[in-house]
Amino acid sequence: MNKRVTLAFTGASGAPYGLRLLQCLLLADCEVFVILSKAARIVIGTETELALPAGTGATEKALRDWVGTDKGQLVLCGLEQWTAPVASGSGAPATMVVCPCSTGTLSAIASGASDNLIERAADVAIKEGRKLILVPRETPFSAIHLENMLKLARLGVIIMPAAPGFYHQPESVSDLVDFMVARLLDHLGIEQTLVKRWGE
Repeated sequence: MNKRVTLAFTGASGAPYGLRLLQCLLLADCEVFVILSKAARIVIGTETELALPAGTGATEKALRDWVGTDKGQLVLCGLEQWTAPVASGSGAPATMVVCPCSTGTLSAIASGASDNLIERAADVAIKEGRKLILVPRETPFSAIHLENMLKLARLGVIIMPAAPGFYHQPESVSDLVDFMVARLLDHLGIEQTLVKRWGE
């Protein structure tokens, strides 16, 4: 495995972004620790044809079947699995992405709540000075949302709203998803050929 990444899904709209990112990370032979909020399971079922079953093993298999690769390693962590590597500075990967990131999760991370494994893993990333990327998908942003983003940005957290560009002349929803995922992969230091960079 050439890279370890924590990937959390929360209840904001934008499940296709997270699923496509998961696919690309596994194809890049990464070890990916996946955490799903309860709301994320609902959103995934609403926005895609993927219905996640109960049980860690069954959910891991469903996710791997959905992304369609046997490369990389997928490790599903329970929302209250406090013994997971991502819960400790001595075991957590050097990078974490919350994609999509609900404004509720954004607020909890900004306040240091750590009430579930997603929030705790993000807290670990911040306290250890590791890379944390949040992908909020909300509109419009309220002053509360913006203040939370500013607070986190000042701590070194990368705020990357799900706002795809159009200079690559997208022809499908998948092209728009790939734009965002390409930017995420760039920030994670993983080679990507999904979208040409500006000027190429």
